[in-house]
Amino acid sequence: MAVLTLIDIVKMNESDPVVGLIDETVKVHPEIALLESRTIRGIAYKALVRKTLGNPATAGGAMKGSFRSANAGTVPVKAVYENKLFECFILNPLLQMDMAVAAAHEDGPEAAFALEASGAMEGEWQGLANQFYYGTDATYGNANGCPGLLQQYDATNRVIDATGTTESTCSSVWLVRSAPQWTTWIWGQNGNMNFRQPQIIRVVDPNDSTKFFDAMASGLLARPGLQVGQQRGVVRIKKLTGDTGKGLTDSLLQQALALFPAGLGPNHIFMSQRSGSQLQRSRTATNPTGAPAPYPREYEGLDGQPIPLHITEAIVNTETIAL
Repeated sequence: MAVLTLIDIVKMNESDPVVGLIDETVKVHPEIALLESRTIRGIAYKALVRKTLGNPATAGGAMKGSFRSANAGTVPVKAVYENKLFECFILNPLLQMDMAVAAAHEDGPEAAFALEASGAMEGEWQGLANQFYYGTDATYGNANGCPGLLQQYDATNRVIDATGTTESTCSSVWLVRSAPQWTTWIWGQNGNMNFRQPQIIRVVDPNDSTKFFDAMASGLLARPGLQVGQQRGVVRIKKLTGDTGKGLTDSLLQQALALFPAGLGPNHIFMSQRSGSQLQRSRTATNPTGAPAPYPREYEGLDGQPIPLHITEAIVNTETIAL
């Protein structure tokens, strides 16, 4: 099923200078390129989240219907709701380039500045991909940015512990259901991402405040945020390490899939290159030649539908064990 992504939003805004940059850089960041995106008019909104259904549950966890005997009553049912606030945060990379340096480019100052801008954009997408997982974590994220999966998922009931112990080799795998009411990027102020045309400004010499030079300057202004509308739609496999027997396996993925609601499993699985390699090496080759099992590109869900596996550099292999 086709979904709206960041690239679609930028193209709809007709921000031509940015489209090319995103098309060139965002492809290596599946968290941005493939996850659903939506725009909002402002910079925040409240969502009504139903936490529990009205019917009481039995001791075994099954829902009881409101059946009753003749001439006897039933207990009134009432669902439990809460309002969750989702916010968009300021993403504002600034560019500045000595005019004399830019003019020395053989294709002119505009070409030099475009090259600088493409590098800046790649850095911002890397940072945004990192924010998707680690959010405001003091070690791996940016406290001024949006909360990520780490802050928004149910760390008590939606986690599988791989029980690795080596601190310097720790990583995670995230299983995510992306949909409008589940997990999606949100882009404030109608998704505007205005990369302004470069202006010539007078700049103070950083080594001598009595001296100045002319520079080309510009910046991008965007308002990204991350919505995890349903905590049941995100599951983490943590403490995957380089220890023997503590890497990613089919058994761990099956345990993680079992934590999703029936019929509402993940449509994305994100992992590091190393976790993908661990999964491959954990499998036994079944072909006549005895060649290694193929590198995994998708995983069969509980409903028989394939779930794509996305390799990303935004998930590190050096997480702390306590994370």
